[in-house]
Amino acid sequence: MSRKLEFGCLPTVIGSMSHTDAQEACQLLLRYLPAIPAWPQLPKRSFKENMYVQFSEGFPGIIIEEERIYVDRSQDLDPALEQLYTAYLENDAAHYAISPDYAAGLHALLASKVEPPLAIKGHITGPVSWGLSITDGLRYIVYDETLAEAMARHLRLKASWQEKALSQISPTTIIFVDEPYLTSLGSPFVSLPSERVVALLEETLGGISGLKGLHCCGSADWSLLLSLPIDILSFDAYNYTTALSLYPAEVKSLLERGGTIAWGIIPNDEESLVKETIASLSDRLEEAISPFTREGIRFRQLVAQGLLTPSCGLASLSLEAAEQALEFLVQLSTKLRKRYII
Repeated sequence: MSRKLEFGCLPTVIGSMSHTDAQEACQLLLRYLPAIPAWPQLPKRSFKENMYVQFSEGFPGIIIEEERIYVDRSQDLDPALEQLYTAYLENDAAHYAISPDYAAGLHALLASKVEPPLAIKGHITGPVSWGLSITDGLRYIVYDETLAEAMARHLRLKASWQEKALSQISPTTIIFVDEPYLTSLGSPFVSLPSERVVALLEETLGGISGLKGLHCCGSADWSLLLSLPIDILSFDAYNYTTALSLYPAEVKSLLERGGTIAWGIIPNDEESLVKETIASLSDRLEEAISPFTREGIRFRQLVAQGLLTPSCGLASLSLEAAEQALEFLVQLSTKLRKRYII
């Protein structure tokens, strides 16, 4: 990082929305998030917008059947793998575009006429989660050395293409790598060594030349994640309020090199959402931030080098609840900024 990022707890979102209309979802996000809009992922619109399908287009041997996705090993994968490796070596992402059929919200945002915002945010599914969701008929592809390497490079090219497309809207781009499955590392169900996880993530992150974010919405080995070459760490501060406070030295190191913490403080389930107020959410955020002040990090610095987001995507909410989550997000950001920034 060449400069300190000071977003001052401006609001943005993780990505998924409950809409089926891409234009409607885009306009809502542009209205609530004029400084850092993000394109909406719309899994209720199409199975192709499921986060484990959305970036699969063009992957060697990939098959999508109704609501199933897998790699067909009966195909000769060599020509497609060779094309992928050539594109990777030449840094040519043109053949790995994300089409409107797979990301209607992305293309709706690209077509919108907006004043250049402070930054523009995109997202891509990370290689660990992707590789633990797709099989070749026998096992998850993350356990196949050839397919795992191809997967990380494929996602790298997808991220690179997306970043270039978003830079038409703002030169300051943020791409989050979404990795929900990082919460499973170390469990009896996932046998991936840390070195393998780091290598896969570093490969995919390498396709992002702008601001690199990593999002995990559960409990994870934050020391491992904070060791990666990222600018922004995004976590669920609502349900795992003090989880990050167990790693003060690593958080301090991220901040000292100019990085940002994205505090996912707005709940993304309706049962929790209806119980909250701006005051209660403010208290909860303070509970998440305060432990770091006892480690010598100023509260104002944590706000200055922060973003506010929902705890995860909003696709599971009703349209009304999703808008309420955005309302809370913006109001809480405004309250914080008036007190500490403006």
